[in-house]
Amino acid sequence: MEGGGRPSAAQAALLAAGAAITALLYSAYRHKARAARGLQGARRLRLDAELREALREAPGRCLPYAVIQGAVRSAKETLNSQFVEGCHGVVQRLTLQEHKMVWNRTTHLWNDCEKIIHQRTNTAPFDLVPPEGGADVSVRVMKPLEAAELSLETVYEKFHPSIQSFTDVVGHYISGERPKGIQETEQMLRVGSTLTGVGELVLDNNTIKLQPPKQGMQYYLSSLDFDDLLRKQESSVRLWKLLTAVFGLATCAVLFFMLRKQYRHQREKRRLKRMQEEFRQAQERLGRESSAEGGEPLKNACAVCLSNTKACVFLECGHVCSCNECYRALPEPKKCPICRQAISRVVPLYNS
Repeated sequence: MEGGGRPSAAQAALLAAGAAITALLYSAYRHKARAARGLQGARRLRLDAELREALREAPGRCLPYAVIQGAVRSAKETLNSQFVEGCHGVVQRLTLQEHKMVWNRTTHLWNDCEKIIHQRTNTAPFDLVPPEGGADVSVRVMKPLEAAELSLETVYEKFHPSIQSFTDVVGHYISGERPKGIQETEQMLRVGSTLTGVGELVLDNNTIKLQPPKQGMQYYLSSLDFDDLLRKQESSVRLWKLLTAVFGLATCAVLFFMLRKQYRHQREKRRLKRMQEEFRQAQERLGRESSAEGGEPLKNACAVCLSNTKACVFLECGHVCSCNECYRALPEPKKCPICRQAISRVVPLYNS
């Protein structure tokens, strides 16, 4: 705490940062909890002949949030893998990622750093059909790249290490960056893979469409089944809740520490004020007693014992308020009885 009991700038900044982080974590927790509750309340439907009838009976031929599971089938042409022969899919993501070591001037350590230098995603129209076949029904998946979770399978991955000469190595050490190489990755949503879709189901003419929900709920296209997807979201909610509680308790601890310091400062201030009032009353009483006895009041009386004369000058505050005996009786570390400032040295006072 600074003088006057006010919190220091560092303490105020720490409290503000803790409160801001707690608010952000709580906001993320509420968002995750809302998504998990929506997922729990989603209507689960089977991909069979009764699906079209269920949509015809729904208001506006629309189910705002529903769960459907099926196998991926291309609606038109398929996307061919650039590296794996005979691998076909409907979503293809090609990524070039740079790996390097960066010197941290604070910790004096080399840290791994990854940076995406190029990424391209290709899509083709596709449907979800019954995994076992048989039923003549399909669901067209719309806007798959807007899904909060889109499960892609890594079909190709290769790391190309960088080749460096001696001068390159020296230059990299001087610059603080050491390239390790380029990683090339291809991910695909393959034809025939099982997918769990969670979103808005709409019957448009005779086509059933699965699209992002309009009520702010999450859109999922996951390779997990619905129960595993729900458990994953609930686990994420628990993690965010724990982080919010930890940072909230830490912020409350900082606030409690600051309030405790403020309370102790105010209590010490009241105690000093009470002592000063007692000294003033004692001096007035001593003056009245001296006047009643016909003697002169002791103007230079020690502020502590009120009997001996003042004989010390306290530095650096400069107060003259104590005799030698009372100064020696002060507890360590010695502080001025008037202003409570630490006494660095004492100069004797001689009364002529």
